[in-house]
Amino acid sequence: MPTALLLIDVQRNMLLPPEPVVAARSVAAALSALLARAREAEALVVHIRNNGGPDDPDRPGTDGWQLVHEPLPGEPVVDKSEQDAFAGTGLADLLPATATLVLAGMQSEFCVTATALAALSRGHRVVLASGAHSTHDGEVPAQVEQRLAEAGVRIVPAEAVAFD
Repeated sequence: MPTALLLIDVQRNMLLPPEPVVAARSVAAALSALLARAREAEALVVHIRNNGGPDDPDRPGTDGWQLVHEPLPGEPVVDKSEQDAFAGTGLADLLPATATLVLAGMQSEFCVTATALAALSRGHRVVLASGAHSTHDGEVPAQVEQRLAEAGVRIVPAEAVAFD
């Protein structure tokens, strides 16, 4: 089965000042290493970008809305306005039905969780890259990992994630 990497909301407003997420430096390093391994393995990489509202730091066109990692040719960008990256987007059409999805990115308790649960409901095997997701509350990532593990998501340290 192929493996795809979904980078959820890895946008400047989350990882860069003035209000970065908890452990932004270590999460950014884990995300960069995960992305490099996925690209080296020629795995499908999908960049998911949140389109915030008029007063949000990730309003389309703003610096905060920009992706941290520049997509390479062939790496689709999916713009979303819901927590679930499948809702109202063409994400499902980009993913092979049998793909294992590796999730990493921002707002662990919101977008990462909603997308993981939606992927499970669509029949995908889902892996959450521990250490490569965060939010603005330091306790939340651990709680999210426990909840998602109970739902059927495999929690794997980011450095141990393998791309087939």
